[in-house]
Amino acid sequence: MAVVNRIAGFANEMTMWRRHLHQIPELGFECHKTAAFVADQLRSFGVDEVHTGIAQTGLVAVINGAKSGPTIGLRADMDGLPIVEATEADYASDHDGKMHACGHDGHTTMLLGAAKYLAETRNFAGRVALIFQPAEEDQGGGGVMVDEGIMDRFDIAQVYAMHCAPGVPVGRFHTAPGPLMAAVDSFDIHITGKGGHGAFPQDTCDPIVAVLAIGNAIQTIVSRNHHSAQDLVVSITQIHTGTTDNVIPESAYINGTVRTFDKSVQAMVKRRLQEIVDGHAAAYNVSTELDYIVGYPATVNSVAETDIAVAAARDVAGFENVVADTPPQMGAEDFSYMLEARPGAYVFVGNGDSATWHHPEFDFNDEATPFGASYFARLVEMSLPIDGA
Repeated sequence: MAVVNRIAGFANEMTMWRRHLHQIPELGFECHKTAAFVADQLRSFGVDEVHTGIAQTGLVAVINGAKSGPTIGLRADMDGLPIVEATEADYASDHDGKMHACGHDGHTTMLLGAAKYLAETRNFAGRVALIFQPAEEDQGGGGVMVDEGIMDRFDIAQVYAMHCAPGVPVGRFHTAPGPLMAAVDSFDIHITGKGGHGAFPQDTCDPIVAVLAIGNAIQTIVSRNHHSAQDLVVSITQIHTGTTDNVIPESAYINGTVRTFDKSVQAMVKRRLQEIVDGHAAAYNVSTELDYIVGYPATVNSVAETDIAVAAARDVAGFENVVADTPPQMGAEDFSYMLEARPGAYVFVGNGDSATWHHPEFDFNDEATPFGASYFARLVEMSLPIDGA
């Protein structure tokens, strides 16, 4: 099989939806216009239920199949990013300083396309819960929706999601069982010493010497404190201190990110950061404060559901266009909260030769939409066959 014919038939309509969404990017939980558009479309398709106001602007719609059976959750994220768009497209963002730079407009459109088809055909035994989520880029809207009880409220047995992949040819899918994307944490280190004149360092407790030493020591966490076969990233991304050339400042600040897959590795990093900070406080006669912020957990696909996802993708794209053992990557995704609550799988769909995620010139490739919508549709039909086979 290939792209579902009916879905291919309304591809131009999906392009119109996507480009409209691209013009109205909204941040975090403030996806009011986006959610209203999604709800209006879903009602026009004739879905059975539309539940709004979940995680503020999230919504869940339900489509009943031709026969009873379990419920599959399909999730799309809706929020944009605080980036000034540079695509120069005629459908570029109308919201200054905001843009869809990660393809969430496309993800929402692909799920809407699947919803239109599934509401028309209902060729499955069970229910589909269509999950439209705000605040993936920040604040963990996926976790909020889980905390507000959507898995139990809608009796979701398994859950799936999809993300566009720049640089991957349109019509190709990538996924793998097990860890697929990393957990993401951050840390803030505040160092307070005694400032003074740059000509008289002996009268100060220099926080710059301490911040440089702490920064160097942090690099040894990856090189000396973890097994080389385990994936780990610890990156310092900010150091701030000082205001002029002849004054030793009183304070300094370090910020960074930690990416892990294994909770024991995560715990080791947190412990070593505290030990490094405490040790250097004593060594340099400064006071220090470490704030370690635990973020999204690792995105871990369950084995059986990944097999289902691979089969559906191959049904749409062909065997040779589905990579079922893609290596894990150190990016993060708050769909991980849903995968902690229910078994499921996350897949990537090719976006072609485009700018990368979070770049001001990124744009979702509308040619990918029929593939993604068909994947969601076939995932439901193959998982919930009407003949019970």
